Amino acid sequence: MGGLDGPAKPPDARLVDITLLTRDDEPVKIPIEDALDLHAFAPRDIPSVVAEYLDAAHERGYREVRLIHGRGIGVQRRIVRSVLAKHPRVASFGDAPPERGGPGAT
Repeated sequence: MGGLDGPAKPPDARLVDITLLTRDDEPVKIPIEDALDLHAFAPRDIPSVVAEYLDAAHERGYREVRLIHGRGIGVQRRIVRSVLAKHPRVASFGDAPPERGGPGAT
């Protein structure tokens, strides 16, 4: 978990969701909330999904979000953290607290 840097705009009811493609190239609307479960997305899509989600979450006024990548062998975790390390709106990140997913979420 971590913070999004910079001034956040107040939540705007018009920015309700974003449309992304799942592993099966099926479009799915993702509600912009404080957490995003990445299990439905192929590893190749994670960088664009995470970047688009972070931008949309910032526009909605979220200062902190949680990305649920699962524990597994760490493929999605590494991809997520690579994106976060380079994203201009991310001030910090780390494992979620145990009650919010621990090492299975960032």
